[in-house]
Amino acid sequence: MKTSLLALAILCTPVLSAHAAGDVANGETVFKKCTACHAVGEGAVNKVGPELNDLIGRTAGSVDGYKYSKAMVDAGAGGLVWDEASLTEFLTGPRAKVPGTKMSFAGLKDASDTADVIAYLATFGAAP
Repeated sequence: MKTSLLALAILCTPVLSAHAAGDVANGETVFKKCTACHAVGEGAVNKVGPELNDLIGRTAGSVDGYKYSKAMVDAGAGGLVWDEASLTEFLTGPRAKVPGTKMSFAGLKDASDTADVIAYLATFGAAP
């Protein structure tokens, strides 16, 4: 029995830690600010902004069929990959992180909201 519980704990650890930094439920609520431009989840399509499925680990400016700004394409070509740190910077100040981005959103001001949105978006991709 102890071995089974240990195995279960080991198997679940990566999934739990992937979302430990933020509150997914609050992230879903905060993400409503983003839905005018972005979609996520089953059937998500590009809108004013690209769809955000599988965002974590994605190279910036790389969604097929979406016309990015030159700045975003160049950022991706320069090695920008979306992870917790880069998304935190981008979501708090998009134009500071990628000068010339066409994303008009000013940024999230509350650090916990930012972490929560990232945790929410992480649920729409492959586990790390």
